[in-house]
Amino acid sequence: MSKRAIRPRRARIVALGSAAALAAAGVAGGIWASANAAAPTPAPGTYALASAAGGLCLDVPGASSADGVQLNRHACGGAGQAWRLSTVKGGFTLVAVHSGKCAGVREAKTGAGAAVEQEACTGGAAAQTWALTAVEGGYRLVNAGSGKCLAVKDGSTAPDTPVQQNSCDSAPAKLWTLRPAGTGTGTAPTASASPSATATATATATATATATATAKPTVTAAPTSSATATVTATASPTGGGSGTIPAWPTPTVDVPLTATQQVGAFFDGGGRRFVGKGALGSGGQSESQPAMFELADGAVLQNVVLGDPAADGVHCNGSCTLKNVWWENVGEDAATFKGTSASQVMTIDGGGARGAADKVFQHNGPGTMVIKNFRVEDFGKLYRSCGNCKTQYARHVVIDNVLATVPGKKIVGINSNLGDTAKISRLTIAGDSSQKITVCQRFTGVTSGEPKEAGSGPDSTSCLYSTADVTYRP
Repeated sequence: MSKRAIRPRRARIVALGSAAALAAAGVAGGIWASANAAAPTPAPGTYALASAAGGLCLDVPGASSADGVQLNRHACGGAGQAWRLSTVKGGFTLVAVHSGKCAGVREAKTGAGAAVEQEACTGGAAAQTWALTAVEGGYRLVNAGSGKCLAVKDGSTAPDTPVQQNSCDSAPAKLWTLRPAGTGTGTAPTASASPSATATATATATATATATATAKPTVTAAPTSSATATVTATASPTGGGSGTIPAWPTPTVDVPLTATQQVGAFFDGGGRRFVGKGALGSGGQSESQPAMFELADGAVLQNVVLGDPAADGVHCNGSCTLKNVWWENVGEDAATFKGTSASQVMTIDGGGARGAADKVFQHNGPGTMVIKNFRVEDFGKLYRSCGNCKTQYARHVVIDNVLATVPGKKIVGINSNLGDTAKISRLTIAGDSSQKITVCQRFTGVTSGEPKEAGSGPDSTSCLYSTADVTYRP
């Protein structure tokens, strides 16, 4: 099937010698030339600090103003999570905006496991001074008094886990990223974000710009440009826990990719647009195309915009999370989900896709896919359980709080004979009501040949929803 011509391709930045243009494109110095680029040193200002171990934010419990309250991590957006970074000798102080008190190590202890608490500021004391060391995807916060790092106790990802100091290493529980203070839970932070959505972020010049990236590193964190440039930081839209459906983003930075980027654990694209070049640049419907991003089992990909062309989008090799990921013009598929475990869960939270001549999400492996707080426009099928894979499984999909805008053909396609289920709630279909969209299409799945349609609409076995779960609007 040929890709439908839904819109002209936008002019891309393809600078061949202009350092300024390449910096704006986010590829200076070869953004993928080293395994993972480090974040620039942040400017003084007010931020929320989020842990890479789960994405929750550094918090003063209950927004207390009392001394001696041990800090913890809580869902982002709380009143006790705005931290003012002020420059002092040896680093920064972290001052809680609501109380005017500092984050410090209790009793200025130097041993591992000492609590980090809110306490009265004492004029840049070593126990209240933190050096923000740029590493892959964010920062380590190293205490000047002990040389140890701000860490989540026991590496936990659970909410309200206390924070302490511990030896510095690459564990996610000791990695922090910055985001505009006061934003909610839906979008994890990016290390290069400035305190407000319209502020500027400045990258440090370290190398000569190159036009394309050819390296194939294992990516665990967001890259940053290494050319001299000042770019406008655009806040990523919120998607996820709030239940809102985000608006389409307007990235100001393009990153060309010529090889599939491997995501081993965590990658935050910082709201940049990633555009396929070379082997990733056909934009056609070939099923043999490589992916733009390939995620290992358990990996997280977030705050990424896939431009046009985007090859075969994203491949997920087991459980994975795609948070605030956007496809401006889908190639063969937006994402393909593989793996072999019936317990694996693939979550798409926030983001959107448009221009899918056929499928948006292709489910080839087993397990459960969750698609929530998502928008889809001009598409064939939002979700398809593989109809003719050589190895078939019972697959499950949960659709919640999705906005589908016509033209479109089907929301989900499942194999009712193989035990598939589709649970659908809060689905809104917008646009010309004469262009009918099938909400749940049942197929007879096979291991060779082509599957046949086997009915549509709600039932009590496979298509689990009622007419009240679907809203139609102009």
